[in-house]
Amino acid sequence: MKTQDIQAIQLLLASPKKIAIIPHRNPDGDAMGSTLALYHFLLKLNHQAIVIVPNEFPDFLAWLPGSKTVKVFEKDKENCTKILNEADLIFTLDFNAFHRTGNEMEVVLAEQKATFIMIDHHQKPDDYSTYMYSDTSIGSTCEMIYNFISFLDKKELIDTTIGTCIYTGILTDSGSFKFPGTTGNTHRIVAELIDLGVQNTQIPNLLFDNSSYSRLQLLGRALQNMKILAEHNTAYTTLTQDELDTFHYVKGDTEGIVNYGLSIKGIIFTAIFIENKDEKIIKISFRSQGDFDANQFARDHFNGGGHRNAAGGKSELSMEDTIQKFENIVTQLTYTQHEL
Repeated sequence: MKTQDIQAIQLLLASPKKIAIIPHRNPDGDAMGSTLALYHFLLKLNHQAIVIVPNEFPDFLAWLPGSKTVKVFEKDKENCTKILNEADLIFTLDFNAFHRTGNEMEVVLAEQKATFIMIDHHQKPDDYSTYMYSDTSIGSTCEMIYNFISFLDKKELIDTTIGTCIYTGILTDSGSFKFPGTTGNTHRIVAELIDLGVQNTQIPNLLFDNSSYSRLQLLGRALQNMKILAEHNTAYTTLTQDELDTFHYVKGDTEGIVNYGLSIKGIIFTAIFIENKDEKIIKISFRSQGDFDANQFARDHFNGGGHRNAAGGKSELSMEDTIQKFENIVTQLTYTQHEL
């Protein structure tokens, strides 16, 4: 982050402010961990801070400290808009384009006169923020929040509460420390957090060993639906709205299912297609290994984006037509030995 930007932010935070903190729509562990870590940090600096999520976050993240204070824009648009209108500063975390918050919230954010500060690790950020900390080489926004606090010379304020939020986002966005963005510095930060008292054995249990029976049945159906394009080193699976309804889907139940494709020998690219009849879209998640660029694939073909090895997209076609489109594209791809 630029020295002059750090100094300017230090000056902004030197006196109490009204501050809104926003993650992307359908917030995951990194989005919730980073926003809540920053929320607790700003409270320590005597600011009036509030986290506003575009829509509900998954229940498996509801244990995070401070989660009960979070406002949900889609459930209380009038009050959330008022908070945004009155904010002196707006932090946008784990996304870099207003459309990632959804159509209605995008419009509200675009109208704000407050100073925007972006902290994010995705590619190709939009130019809406006054101050931007953008670094695609860092594996999680939570790791960037740790760095951000350090840049402000306030690392001594990181306690177990803030550390728990940061650890959660690092753990989830690194795929439990398996993804390429995991570096020695990532592990050094985690070691510091553990030394502070963060419960590194308890947090994975809260995140990953908390499934309902219905969620496991849904996982089973997704695995039954999996198709392999062996000649193209690709796997994909689908879940229709009827299947989601049959297994009593709740937000978060499909989290991580896309990764199962990469556990198959020889597979370097995998996807999951999830039907959402209310929004009239097929939501898509992509994962890849090695040099295959899932982010570029999502951008080029499915109105999405993300990281090289983890991205998302959407389709307004039917499930059948979306799958046909995907297969047609994949069968034209050529993999190099290096990518394999």
